[in-house]
Amino acid sequence: MNTSTSGALAVRGTLYLAMLAAAASIGRSTMQNLRHAARLTRQSRPFHASPEAAEASLLIVGDSTALGTGASTPQASLAGRIAAHYPRLRVRNLARAGARFADIAGQLHDAGRHDLILVAGGANDVMRFTSRQRLARDIDLALHRAASQAERVILVPAPNVGNAPFFPRPLSWLLSHRARLLHRLARASAGTVGAAYVDLYREHAADPFAQDPRRLIAADRLHPSDAGYGVWFDELERQAPLSRLLGMPVPAGRQAAWPGDL
Repeated sequence: MNTSTSGALAVRGTLYLAMLAAAASIGRSTMQNLRHAARLTRQSRPFHASPEAAEASLLIVGDSTALGTGASTPQASLAGRIAAHYPRLRVRNLARAGARFADIAGQLHDAGRHDLILVAGGANDVMRFTSRQRLARDIDLALHRAASQAERVILVPAPNVGNAPFFPRPLSWLLSHRARLLHRLARASAGTVGAAYVDLYREHAADPFAQDPRRLIAADRLHPSDAGYGVWFDELERQAPLSRLLGMPVPAGRQAAWPGDL
């Protein structure tokens, strides 16, 4: 047995043990969270905007967080907040719950030309243990396809999934490790196509979602709440402001907060 094979077996063994330990810790609260997650997913609706005097177009592709799962209304999702902040921006949202990066590449098929494409995802690849090689390939495919269909691309990889209270230890530790890998691959891939990379990854002690989960995380203890999407929007505007990428004027003032932000 060569070194690479033995190393792969060791990783699989560690993963298997972690999954067993996590399964053993599943209890009543975890099952309740699963029911909440299913309900929130069923209720999710993508936000679209078609202003008459649109100055630019934005396409959003990705997973349930790009769709807005966990937000009380589509307007409180990331897409809704972008549209509220940029009222002359046409927004089309093709995100789907459960999507991995391979699926995101599929969402871009025949999606047409846009001024900006925002790609948000990776959590399902982290949680479903997509292999490193396949994940790198799928991210590259999605970003190269996006870059061929828009002048500007923003990549928003999933945050530190392991910090979500949905996951018990030691599974949470393993997922944090997987999330770090996701961001390393995403950062490198973004550089190859000139995409703006938005870093949402935080270690537990520095993660506002880990420190204030009741306010920032939805009832399923996994997806962002209204306030959580507000945090994501602020990070998007700090790291990759659409006004700069699209050459649009900076809005004179911020929109009023949604009730769920408080």
